[in-house]
Amino acid sequence: MKSIAIVYITLCCSLLSINNVMAADINRLKDHPSPYLAMHGQDPVHWQSWGKDIFERARKENKLVFVSIGYFACHWCHVMQRESYQNTDIASFINKNFIAVKVDRELQPALDARLIEFVERTRGYAGWPLNVFITPAGYPLLGIVYLPPKDFKDLLVNMHQAWAEDAAGMNVMAEAAAESMQRSDRSEGVKLNKQQIKNYQASYVSDALKNADHFQGGFGEQSKFPLFPQLAFLLELYKKDKDKSLGEFLHLTLDKMARTGMYDQLRGGFYRYVVDPDWLIPHFEKMLYDNALLAVLYQEAARIFDEPQYQVIAEQTLDFMLSELLDGSGGMISSLSAIDSNNVEGGYYLWPTEELQKNLSADEYTIMTLHWGMQHSPALEGGHHPRVAMDVEAVSREVKKTSKKVEALIASAKKKLLKRQLQRQLPRDGKLLASWNGLALYALTRAASVNKKYIQHARRLQQFLLSRLWDGKQLKRALADGHYLGDATLEDYAYVAMGLLEWARYTGQASDLDQLEAILMQAWQRFYNEQGWLLAENMIAGINSREAVVSDGPMPSASASLIRVTLEFATKTDNKAMLKLAKMAVNRGHAVLKTDNFWYATHIRAMLESVSAK
Repeated sequence: MKSIAIVYITLCCSLLSINNVMAADINRLKDHPSPYLAMHGQDPVHWQSWGKDIFERARKENKLVFVSIGYFACHWCHVMQRESYQNTDIASFINKNFIAVKVDRELQPALDARLIEFVERTRGYAGWPLNVFITPAGYPLLGIVYLPPKDFKDLLVNMHQAWAEDAAGMNVMAEAAAESMQRSDRSEGVKLNKQQIKNYQASYVSDALKNADHFQGGFGEQSKFPLFPQLAFLLELYKKDKDKSLGEFLHLTLDKMARTGMYDQLRGGFYRYVVDPDWLIPHFEKMLYDNALLAVLYQEAARIFDEPQYQVIAEQTLDFMLSELLDGSGGMISSLSAIDSNNVEGGYYLWPTEELQKNLSADEYTIMTLHWGMQHSPALEGGHHPRVAMDVEAVSREVKKTSKKVEALIASAKKKLLKRQLQRQLPRDGKLLASWNGLALYALTRAASVNKKYIQHARRLQQFLLSRLWDGKQLKRALADGHYLGDATLEDYAYVAMGLLEWARYTGQASDLDQLEAILMQAWQRFYNEQGWLLAENMIAGINSREAVVSDGPMPSASASLIRVTLEFATKTDNKAMLKLAKMAVNRGHAVLKTDNFWYATHIRAMLESVSAK
């Protein structure tokens, strides 16, 4: 009987092993609730979902893990899918020699941040699609962004051969690289050095103005991104000091972003970035997070500069969010794709000359070609992309019509074009992310102090966050098609806290502060200790290092944002324990702040606020 039992157990184990292999030998992403992952569900690549079990399998099979990160609205993600991941030859090689994992960056922001940092440090630049080879022990080895099919296939072959010939050496190299990325910088206590912080502030402004484009606005001389954390801090500093050169740069940047290709002149809302130094040609994805933050930036600029047009941009941006991104639940979806339903980047927003002529009257066409700078051949293959080339008064002088008549023609033309545009189709990512909805609540509640029409939307969003994504003990990262996706990260707790603090400011209700306190307590317990910050819980060893300070990205530093909220909450409620915790946490990171603090604007802001918090 014993031998029969052994044979039976051995047979069961063999069948289980076979079933596990068979389960791995398929694409696991079909019908995934994440639109980005679901769109890869038909690829011939045997994509797996991210998880620790992946590395158990990698160790057993002695294979590198190939992790590819992207998001639904990303243009080059679509291109690489079409060229490489749907290529049966490339897919077959990946399936045979690697364990392939697809990641939606919006569901795994901490993993994405870590791997972006790795690729930036090792390659000098990063972006999406982000493709990283990781050892079975969980250490990043090599990362790339988009590659054409031939180059990508050559890289796959070279990586497979290198691993087969010297896995031990590559393991050592990957672990050494991970160790070099560790940042250790302990707190210096609750008392900050005021002069040191003033020095950080001065060097930040100096570095920012050195990086600034004083002719076209923004930072850098190639692609232009709307760097909210940096611009918001400069705006705050200008409010205090009224530095003329700083004011001129901020005016220039705000005007350029609002009047050129960065902004949708027809429907409102900002694109993620532009690919040229003149702000004319956008990557056409629209994201919830940057529209929420830029609405805040323009509203603040309207108040500081006494510039009503900035308030108009802020409200148009919020109106775009409410009309295009609002979900029936009261939450807001993640993004609108750069690729339209005909697989054309920007096709939804572009206007061929003949279509303009067909849909507009002769007078409207004349006015709009002047107003939107469309007199010449389109700069893009799909047609004209509107920008404000001439204001109403200039057009009025050009066509010898009154400003009132020109305004009426512009309004009637926009109405016709909007009606025509609604006949087009634009794919959407319907995920409801906690962190981005926290930022949306922050933006809507701030706007309600100026325009009461936003308060009902803010109230509904606050209720959505607390009833659908918070269970009293922990936040959920995302909700999609009724399914909870991913684990909440530091950024989720930080940005939801930002939104709830703004809401509590507006209502003045103690109960709203109580709800905020519960989320703050969970955030500090889960992500912070004396060694620093975790971006997420339960990450693999090779990526799960703590940071003394978290840098700014397109969104403000999650650690510094949480510190800022905690400082204000603790001051309001006279919570001395939380105040001490926040002051201890902000008084670190000095090594990096002394050398390169451009990407730490939010942390320096938190330091300044900590000095005055009592």
